[in-house]
Amino acid sequence: ISGDDDEIQQLQKALLDYLDENTETDASLVFSRKFYIAQWFRDTTLETEKAIKSQKDEDPSEGTHHSKDVESTGQIMRRAESRKMFLRSIIKTAPSQFSTLK
Repeated sequence: ISGDDDEIQQLQKALLDYLDENTETDASLVFSRKFYIAQWFRDTTLETEKAIKSQKDEDPSEGTHHSKDVESTGQIMRRAESRKMFLRSIIKTAPSQFSTLK
C-alpha cells in the first residue's frame, strides 16, 4: 500500500464510520464493518511477515547491513503494532446493534 499510514487510517476510519452510521438501514453493514476490520488486521500481519521475510532473504554479507536490518525490522514491527492498535481502538460494536439482527 502506498501512502502515509495516517492517510490510510483516515480513509479506513471514514469507511467504518459510514458503515456504522448506516447499520440501522441495512443490518448487513454490521458484518461488513467487522469483515473490513478483520481483513485489514490480517493484511497488516501478512505485510509484516513478508517484509521481515524479504529482509532475511537479502544477502547479509556486509557487517553494517545486518544492524540496518535489525533497525528496519524494529520499525516494521512498530508500524504493524501501531496499525493493529488503531484497528483495535475502532472495534466498537454496541450490543443494541445485535438485537435488531434477528
